[in-house]
Amino acid sequence: MRDVAKCEQSLQELNLMWRVIEASAKMNCPTEAKTILPTMAATRSGFSRLERELVSSLVEEKVRNVLAEIGTKAQYVIDIVVRNLFERTADVGFLATDRELCNFVAGITDSAEAARYRLREYRNKYTVYDEIILTDTDGNVLVQIDPATPLEHTADPLIQQTLESETYVETFRTTDLRPSKDRALIYSRRMHHPQTGAVIGVLCLCFHFEEEMAGIFYAHRDPEARANMLLLDGDNRVISSADALWIPPGTEVPVNATGQARLMMFCGREYLVRTFASEGYQGYPGPVGWQGQVMIPVEVAFSGIVSDVLSRLSPELAEGLLSHAHSFCPPLYDIMTAAKTIQRIVWNGQVMTAGQRGEMLKLKTILDQISETGNRSNELFAQSIHDLYQTVLSSSMRDAEFTTSLLVDLLDRNLYERSDDCRWWALTPELRAALAQPAIDEATTARLAEILAYINGLYTVYTRLFIYDRNGRIIASTGDDLDSVVGSSIDEATLAQVASLRNQQHYHVSAFGPSALYGGQDTYIYHAAVRALDNDDEVVGGIGIVFDSAPEFHNMLLAGLAGKEKMSAFYVNRSGRILSSTDGSRPVGSTLDIDLAMLQLANGECSSGVTSHDGQYAIVACSASNGYREFKVSDGYKEDVISVVFQCFGATNQGSQQSASSEFLLESGATSSEDLEYATFFSDNSLFAISAANVMEAVPFSSVLPTSMGNRTEQVGVLGLNHDDQHKEFVWVFDLGHLIRGTRSAVTSSSQVMIVRHGAHTIGLLVDELHAVPQFSPAQITHTPLAMQGDSMLVSQVIKANGGKLLIQAIEVERLFAYVIDGTIPLPPPAQEPDASTQAMPGERQLMAA
Repeated sequence: MRDVAKCEQSLQELNLMWRVIEASAKMNCPTEAKTILPTMAATRSGFSRLERELVSSLVEEKVRNVLAEIGTKAQYVIDIVVRNLFERTADVGFLATDRELCNFVAGITDSAEAARYRLREYRNKYTVYDEIILTDTDGNVLVQIDPATPLEHTADPLIQQTLESETYVETFRTTDLRPSKDRALIYSRRMHHPQTGAVIGVLCLCFHFEEEMAGIFYAHRDPEARANMLLLDGDNRVISSADALWIPPGTEVPVNATGQARLMMFCGREYLVRTFASEGYQGYPGPVGWQGQVMIPVEVAFSGIVSDVLSRLSPELAEGLLSHAHSFCPPLYDIMTAAKTIQRIVWNGQVMTAGQRGEMLKLKTILDQISETGNRSNELFAQSIHDLYQTVLSSSMRDAEFTTSLLVDLLDRNLYERSDDCRWWALTPELRAALAQPAIDEATTARLAEILAYINGLYTVYTRLFIYDRNGRIIASTGDDLDSVVGSSIDEATLAQVASLRNQQHYHVSAFGPSALYGGQDTYIYHAAVRALDNDDEVVGGIGIVFDSAPEFHNMLLAGLAGKEKMSAFYVNRSGRILSSTDGSRPVGSTLDIDLAMLQLANGECSSGVTSHDGQYAIVACSASNGYREFKVSDGYKEDVISVVFQCFGATNQGSQQSASSEFLLESGATSSEDLEYATFFSDNSLFAISAANVMEAVPFSSVLPTSMGNRTEQVGVLGLNHDDQHKEFVWVFDLGHLIRGTRSAVTSSSQVMIVRHGAHTIGLLVDELHAVPQFSPAQITHTPLAMQGDSMLVSQVIKANGGKLLIQAIEVERLFAYVIDGTIPLPPPAQEPDASTQAMPGERQLMAA
């Protein structure tokens, strides 16, 4: 953690310098320094504590970022696997009741080639399987589709276990059903006689597990391969590894299911580890004990791609994000606060010695050393802030990009199954025979409706399944409003598309939009041609399946977000039209306001940036879909979907009141005894000055106590001041911005309260930020053009700094106190927008308002 080490070094140097300066003050000017020594001691003590706490919190933040990033990926590994296997449980239940296969196993038909052809047609649709086997009740293999491993008999106990089970059986281990593999993942279900209902055999669907895991790892592992993605069993042994040479299958590894920030030893190396078990999907828990895990060696965990995200942000956007550092990165906020503390201590010391002569000059020399050391340390702090800021933003943007990548992956994987379903169900012999008839009687219609209802009961992601004849008339359907659906017709364009499908591998999907078959809501409807039993070239009708897009897409978005706070997610098309949303204010069908370049991403690409979203500073990320297996890749179907997430950090414009001191650097020149010292500070993005002789010190705004006693809107609270005699004095705090323009100032982390004294009266002034305590010659000070208007101005003079290139508005103390104490100066009206011809010099608007 090089940036943390640099920050630690700067803190140590600052701490040491404080000790040296404090010792010098005690030795060289103990009397003059007595008022500042307690502050110096408190500051030194505070920095000693800050050095320990800040470095610790920085390390914790770094570790937290890494654990969050690898944790997201670990959770997605197991979630993707479980969602995929859930589909397999439905497949085996449906295929085990296939009438043609049941007839063959029961001996009603005897063509093994016909059964093998049907199984291969199924495999052609559902390419996630590498073997399908039918056995009788004794384990004799009746037919299989993989010619590389011919089988005659199996002694695997899963056959008997399946025969005794009323549901599917999930098996993952070594088996003689797949002799070429160390382990196989098999879903089996018993088959029944189509006439008597007797148990007659077993169907085994063999999932292509290795290919599937390789695809997951390829799509979601970090591109630099610094971490390893793993799938573990219940004994914490590796089932599958993204890098088998690094961590091979069968290896037992340490796990971190609780997410604790601790190092874990494995094979002589220390790792950061995150482990997640599945929470299940639609009632399916997944294989017992399976877990997703990501492990990253600690020596590379905090290095990676160097991001230049900050250089791509506008200064206003960067400053605005920094104003919310306390919420999105507490350690960053601590560093910023520490830098402000240094500036305030130096500023206070310079104010204390303003106008002093003789021995007090020794103290002034010491304060100059403090100032020089503070400036040098501030540069180191600024770099530390920049580095950590970069790290936090880059980490958040990578996490958002990965989330969008997962979201489109979930969508494509799910819709892949829908394309498989419609094509396979179109091969149902009873549908093909019925639609080929010249006329369909009521008994046949009832039987078709019964078949559809059975399928729909197994596949709950559909709200409706329907079949239609060659003229497009719907003759059977599931779902609601059957009276209005059955007998109606599909549109001519869809019918023409279905009729033109070349073979059983092709399908048609309606464009995402409202449909009467889905209650007028937006969805996809998948169609496949139903062909005559004796002639594959003759289309006799079609089948349509209505995807339940509203809950299914919404659940995908929620699963992808995985409970991330302040993050919203969307599916949109290339035009930005919303297909699904977790933001209730942006419903389906509306258009998402997003950078057009993000809508033009190439397939499989992702992008992220920082933007303003709903009045909030936010990270925006998106990914363009890239298909899954052959779906949207080589099957002729093209329908790009883009996933978008926004992660908000806080309200915009909060940083607009903060002015960077570096933009108002004062050029130093020769000084004389006649020079006047001023305390300078920022208010409303302009530089102001007040006589240093009237300023006691500055304190953070957090020290102000709110009160309801004041009856003036410019009063923001009271402040307690401690005196040497332990007496505590309470003074009113006034909002200088309100006094100048008539509206309240926004309080930020940089806000300070200046203690100003005039005669017997003392007040506090809320300002945006401290600047410096410079000296100016009388020649640099001039009256404002409007000063002759009398006592209606708080600013009566302007200081021409940097050769006249920088104007500093000088507040007249007498007039300030006349107003806040006696109310004799009327409050000026809010400033009016100047026209273009009057916008000449910095701060003129504030000057005119004053």
